[in-house]
Amino acid sequence: MKILIIEQDLRVSGTSQGIISRSFLYRLRNAHPNAIINVVYLKSQPSDDQLHLLPVDSIESHVLNLKIPFLTKLINKFYWRLFGVSLAIEHINKVYGSYIGKIDYQGYDHIFIRSAGLAHETILGCKNLPILKKAIVNFHDPYPIFWYVGTTKELTNLELFQMKSMQKVVSQAKTCMSSANAMAKDMQFLYGSRKKFYSLPHQYCESVFDLSDTDKALKKGKAITIAYHGAIQFGRNIENLLDAYEALVHSNSIYSEKTEFILRLKGIDLKKLAERYAKTPNIVILDTLNFSNSCYEQTHVADINIILENGPLYCNILVGKAPFLASFNKPVLSISPQVSELRTIIKDEKYIATMDDKKEIQDKLEQLILSRIKSDEPVYPFGDYFSDANFKLRLNEILQDK
Repeated sequence: MKILIIEQDLRVSGTSQGIISRSFLYRLRNAHPNAIINVVYLKSQPSDDQLHLLPVDSIESHVLNLKIPFLTKLINKFYWRLFGVSLAIEHINKVYGSYIGKIDYQGYDHIFIRSAGLAHETILGCKNLPILKKAIVNFHDPYPIFWYVGTTKELTNLELFQMKSMQKVVSQAKTCMSSANAMAKDMQFLYGSRKKFYSLPHQYCESVFDLSDTDKALKKGKAITIAYHGAIQFGRNIENLLDAYEALVHSNSIYSEKTEFILRLKGIDLKKLAERYAKTPNIVILDTLNFSNSCYEQTHVADINIILENGPLYCNILVGKAPFLASFNKPVLSISPQVSELRTIIKDEKYIATMDDKKEIQDKLEQLILSRIKSDEPVYPFGDYFSDANFKLRLNEILQDK
């Protein structure tokens, strides 16, 4: 069996997509150890991605020149307003398409096209290319951004044109998939696909990373450490969580003496947030770390890890950190809207709380803290959802689609 993967992000830090994509390659190799797996890696800037750690037969890496010509930028100032079409976006997609169009794909049994970020350039770059007829197109997030849960972006003619372009890709592709069951259903409906959108959850595999850098990781300061590492975006609510923890700390001296909440955040004013909770020294708000240090803190320092799903009403994506947190069998508390992807995966209610209910968050946190004080035995909030067996079962269902 010969498999080709077109990748846009294989970075080792600074992006959840790089972590997810690297782990996908490991799981793919594990599921089909005798397959020939070749990767074409299209990236926007030079980076040291430790590609030697990836268990594939070959990686062809290209740094793309995505600089938009001056004349294109000049015309585009008026063009997109008149016609709802961005010449700048079209130029970037064509650059990706020019590389993809040169790939000799005919000898492959299966082809995966995977993108990164919110623009989905590798996918849109394939529009009208013959490779799509053999390709499995992976949506890591909804497209266009108007349909991304938690966004405040308005629906514009430009968005509608982008949606029309993506609809052509979907109709031309062999099949499509996403990382979440809810998103697969939503995207299949949104694009009017007559072909099934499959779901293949994100994965995490430690062996495709060098995790030796731990110099900047925080030392444990209390008996029980609660941690959140990640971005505050798309309706994720950190204030309700911190208000609930602050109330818990002030309710009983055991929580002020024995617990701390370490937050590594981006996408928010850290200084302003720290000032708001300055009266509670148990709350420590810090900047983000590289993945190796962040991994160490969440794995070895934290006793309870927090997940923030998108909101406020609905979350149809699978957050990238879920398989990572599942890999070391510690308690999690998912702060989630009433309807979300993780509510279909986490079966034990003690590991999930409604994001706009401070009392429920406080009660669930208290239960997890008291339980962790008594025992540090492994727990399995996600069951076997991220297991090798479940991945292989879902993967083979996609590969067998005719």
